[in-house]
Amino acid sequence: MQPISNPLRPDLPDAELARQVSAGRPGAFELLMRRYNQALFRTARSILRNDSDAEEVLQEAWLQAFRAMGSFRGDARLATWLTRIVIHAAIGRVRQGRQRAEVVPLDVLGGLDGAPLEAADNSMEQEPPESPERAAMRGQMRQLLEQAIDRLPDAFRTVFVLRAVEEMSGEEVAACLGIPEATVRSRFFRARGMLRGALAMEMDMALESAYSFAGARCDRIVAGVLARLASTSPQ
Repeated sequence: MQPISNPLRPDLPDAELARQVSAGRPGAFELLMRRYNQALFRTARSILRNDSDAEEVLQEAWLQAFRAMGSFRGDARLATWLTRIVIHAAIGRVRQGRQRAEVVPLDVLGGLDGAPLEAADNSMEQEPPESPERAAMRGQMRQLLEQAIDRLPDAFRTVFVLRAVEEMSGEEVAACLGIPEATVRSRFFRARGMLRGALAMEMDMALESAYSFAGARCDRIVAGVLARLASTSPQ
């Protein structure tokens, strides 16, 4: 009988996991993909602004990473190394002219004041179920944020996603994008300013129509009052 190999630990360090992938250890590459899929998808989407293109590019990038895993020497963090591959693949897709405009949820909220953005699925595990009304409101807020992020200039959008959504350090973002760390800081602060301005404008427009009264609500109240008057009027 063949001895049963020890299963891979989910908390295996990145460097060891990369070594196991290079050695062809069953399940190692799947574990690596599941560990970084979300972060790398967000990176690709921050460049492409389209989820189907981002998925295709991420798959291509994973294939490139798998073939090149033996060349990973640990000079940079594995996350940084993988992010560089995804960025290069995504930029290549843009250059091919296959980018399409579409807004797809990033499943994140907040972060405009420097606080890390949290994934929606994580928050759902930590909080009690929301009412349908609150869930709808959060969905609308999230969509406004996603649209505002998608409207950021390319250079600012990717920096913002890597810093605020993926919580990378300025040094890591600089290494991924091949730009000075000071440029990362500048673009990140400018991106936050642009997002605040865009969301403030959306809020001002929304306030103009808050507690709207025309239409069905007005008709319903008028009809109710007239019906009550009719029922109390002397015959």
